[in-house]
Parts: sequence; C-alpha cells; structure tokens
Amino acid sequence: MNYEHNVKGDTLTLIFSGDLIGENNGPELVELVNDLLNKGVRYCFVNISDVRYINSSGIGVLITILTKFRNKSGELYLINPSEHVKKLLIITKLQAIFNIVSSVEEAQEQANSL
Repeated sequence: MNYEHNVKGDTLTLIFSGDLIGENNGPELVELVNDLLNKGVRYCFVNISDVRYINSSGIGVLITILTKFRNKSGELYLINPSEHVKKLLIITKLQAIFNIVSSVEEAQEQANSL
C-alpha cells in the first residue's frame, strides 16, 4: 500500500492506494496519528477510493486509528470506498462503526456540524 498525508488546521487527510495490508505500513501510520493527535489534530479523512483490497490487518489499522481519534473527542471519515471495500464493510458490519462519506466536502460538512 502507498499513502500520502497532509495536515490542514485540525484535520489529517490520508490518501491510500493499492492494497491495505496493515503489516506493511500499520505501525508507521499509527505512530503518525499519535504524533498528530498530540499536536491538536481532531479529524481524520481517509480517502480509500483507490484501495483495491483490505485484509484483516488493514481493517485493524483503520479501527485503531478510529479509536485513537474518538478517544480524543475526534472523528474519522472513510471517503469514497470502492465497491469491493464497501461490500467488505457491510459483510463485517463495520459500516455501522465508521462514518462513510462520498467526498471530502461531505466529510468536512459533517466535521463542522460536530
């Protein structure tokens, strides 16, 4: 998996592409999130539109990041998951846990309403 990140104000945007397999980048991502949460970041927008496949470790990384944000009164938004990823989220009933939105603008609107 490849990822890019940027921070604007209190929002971290992560853009993932390829296969989300947590063993490869998971610890690095969690460390990045911890550092940014300690610097006041409250929201995380995770664009997963270019993710083809997620394994259980990848799901674990997303849940870990979600938990860290919620523990600091923040929120995580999954942006525009592919059809395959949407099906996986439904099968695992994780669509009830994650905020799933279709665009960055929609995520920003929801974050602003909190």
